[in-house]
Amino acid sequence: MDSHAHSRYQYLTWAILRIVVGLAFMTHGLPKLFGWLGGFGGAGEAAALMSRFGVAGVLETFGGLLIVIGLLTRPVAFVLAGQMAVAYFWIHVGGGGLWWWGNGGELAMIFSFVFLFFAAWGAGPYSVDAKLAAKRE
Repeated sequence: MDSHAHSRYQYLTWAILRIVVGLAFMTHGLPKLFGWLGGFGGAGEAAALMSRFGVAGVLETFGGLLIVIGLLTRPVAFVLAGQMAVAYFWIHVGGGGLWWWGNGGELAMIFSFVFLFFAAWGAGPYSVDAKLAAKRE
């Protein structure tokens, strides 16, 4: 395989990872924010907007959407990584110890590290960020 094709597949998988992670993250925000997909806590209702879960819903829904389209990816991903670190230590460690195999926090941990990847590397060439950067040049 030539290096150009190899790069193209790397960029494509980078975009797919970004889109899948953003969509998955949105599925955690939509129930909190709008009561969709079963609602907050499975009750079919939204969380109060100014509660910690309401704020999390805003970050997860709109932050996830920005990750999907690749807009403002680095700062948004940095904030979302922080949100997931807070969720891990506040919710999961407080409820079951430090290690993820006992506290159920593996998803928060994985989201946090994937968002750190996007904070460091950006959205990749198949993103709105890349299109805006190309227009500036």
